[in-house]
Amino acid sequence: MSGIQRVTPKVTFGRPMREKVLRLEEALNQAPQKECPVRHYFAPGMYAREITIPKGTVLVGAVHKTENLAVLSAGKLQLVTDAGVVEISAPHTLTVKPGQKNAALALEDAVWTNFFPTDETDPDKLVEILTESKACELLGGPENKQLIANRLKG
Repeated sequence: MSGIQRVTPKVTFGRPMREKVLRLEEALNQAPQKECPVRHYFAPGMYAREITIPKGTVLVGAVHKTENLAVLSAGKLQLVTDAGVVEISAPHTLTVKPGQKNAALALEDAVWTNFFPTDETDPDKLVEILTESKACELLGGPENKQLIANRLKG
């Protein structure tokens, strides 16, 4: 059985949580990119995007345009959401609301999957259909901000 446990942040948040997550994302863009394998699964009318997150990884997710289901099938994450900080352990299923900008810290190796109703099967097109991002900006993309920042460093 898995429940949501409220975690008290060690800092006081004076600004809206979204601003904190955006500042975290900017800081992460200056750090070396961690390898988080992404896999794509398709069924008639359904798309699932699965990411494996190594323990100790901090990441910021894309903003989704539509509501979708997410499943943490392995591991434990500390999530920073618009509503605050929560800790979840697998197995755990939740609904992701559109417009949210979330961050996560993998407390254990984790596997996270988002499920979307769609007939599209091109992963690059799906990024642009389902999120406010472009495929070239995400993990491994040629315009990924972390990769560009690290190339400029050296």
